[in-house]
Amino acid sequence: MRIASTLQYCSVAALVAASLGTQGCATKKYVRQQVDPVTTRVAGVETKTGENTKEIENVGNSASRANERAQGAERLATEAGQAASRANDAAGQAQQRADAANQLAQQGVSKANDVERMVGNIDNYKLVTNENVLFRVNQAKLDDEAKTQLDKVASNLAGMKRYVIEVEGFTDKTGSPTTNLSLSERRANTVIRYLTVNKQVPLRNIRVLGVGAESPIADNKTRDGRKQNRRVEIKVYAPDLADGGAVSSARTAPSMP
Repeated sequence: MRIASTLQYCSVAALVAASLGTQGCATKKYVRQQVDPVTTRVAGVETKTGENTKEIENVGNSASRANERAQGAERLATEAGQAASRANDAAGQAQQRADAANQLAQQGVSKANDVERMVGNIDNYKLVTNENVLFRVNQAKLDDEAKTQLDKVASNLAGMKRYVIEVEGFTDKTGSPTTNLSLSERRANTVIRYLTVNKQVPLRNIRVLGVGAESPIADNKTRDGRKQNRRVEIKVYAPDLADGGAVSSARTAPSMP
């Protein structure tokens, strides 16, 4: 721009000089009057051109800085999005751990409730086995049928950890009360000996009682009734640890040693 202005100025000066040479009557003052305004305008144009150039440079610099700021903002936005994604993943993992911990806590509470329920029912017993072993008149010896019944009782005990066995001996009305009481005790002891010696049932789990002719289960006036009364009752009780406490058919068994 400045080169063009200079050329224009030289052209004007040349024209003026040519005019002066031709007319000869022009004076230096006249020349100055003609040239100076042009020079002033040219200088003003150069000044304005320089200002415009500077303004253009300033605008370009501002645009460049704006572009840099935009790029920086975009980069920050991308980083913020990535950070938010990582935070979301971490939150999801934390929620999973919290859910797992909650499940474990619930399982612990459930197990604690089960244990509390079991402890609360530890002294509640229910009847799980009831067998009547019959004997011949005035005898306390086991026959084959009686041994089969006792084998069945021992087999049922094999999978049990805690239980109590009640063994009660009975007789019919034949004979004196003293004789009947002694006979009922011998019958009960015969059953206990078979269970403990032959079937390895722990003696500590057994309770024994000779009752005699008391508590008949049939009419002693008939032959079949007296046969049913010559018996040893074997009742096995186990702790009732189910919900709701003891079953209606259960009764509290003697304390185990």
